Amino acid sequence: MATPNPFYREPDFETLQLHAGQTPDSAEHARAVPIYQSTSFVLENVETARKICSLQALGNLYSRVSNPTVDVFEKRMAALEGGMAAVATASGQSASALAITSLAASGDNIVSSSHLYGGTYTQFKVTFKRYGIDTKFVTSPDPADYAAVIDDKTKAIYVESISNSDTALADIAGLAKVAHEHGIPLVVDNTLGMGGYMLRPISLGADIVVHSATKWIAGHGTTMGGVIIDSGKFDWRQSNKFPMLTGPSVAYGGVKFAEIAHPVGFALQLRLEGLRDLGPCLNPTAAFMILQGVETLSRRLLK
Repeated sequence: MATPNPFYREPDFETLQLHAGQTPDSAEHARAVPIYQSTSFVLENVETARKICSLQALGNLYSRVSNPTVDVFEKRMAALEGGMAAVATASGQSASALAITSLAASGDNIVSSSHLYGGTYTQFKVTFKRYGIDTKFVTSPDPADYAAVIDDKTKAIYVESISNSDTALADIAGLAKVAHEHGIPLVVDNTLGMGGYMLRPISLGADIVVHSATKWIAGHGTTMGGVIIDSGKFDWRQSNKFPMLTGPSVAYGGVKFAEIAHPVGFALQLRLEGLRDLGPCLNPTAAFMILQGVETLSRRLLK
């Protein structure tokens, strides 16, 4: 058994916001995260391409699905929020849309707090309804009132940790208990939780966290972006409620994301079907700009 190093301690938030997710550049030894402003990537040979396309290996093919610069941002946000994987998007609106449409389809519903950012409220009330996804809004903070409207078509509970802009606080632990008793995930928009600095919903039981990175995370009013963090704690394999995760993926030879990528099958499905088919990817330069904001996140919040 190895002797513990008395000089080692787990990285704190300030260390993670500077370094998490970044492997030093081996080509030119750049200190900063390089911007890979490329639509696609050169592969060594046909066999490498075959393995990546069949999910037998990881690698970058096309920046709509994955990109090295964006990857650093994703890994950094997963670390700051205490999650296991993350998927970046072009905006906060696309983050919430992608998260919900990877869980619910026509004929399904979600249960949501009515204390939401205006754009999200309209997305849920108007846009989702056009696609057959109903939203049951709850005005009360009491988890029992959420439980009362859940039915066999409910696919998630959705709340904002601190609502924008009336700052209502969600009972995340209580809502997580209700969600898990009904076999569904709790999705928390933690935009006003400031990148995990103010609070970490996953530590209170949330399964999925979304952010508008445009606001606190980017911080300078220059860049739009969003991110979805998968806690890795919800076992999708134990439920038949989520066929997009537990059923066969036609485009990938019938693989089941919940099985091949446990415990982060949700994140993989978001990337390989959500980003691929709907296209709300974060561009590499935007990811670089947002990373500049992440590096000063704690200092800006303290001021």
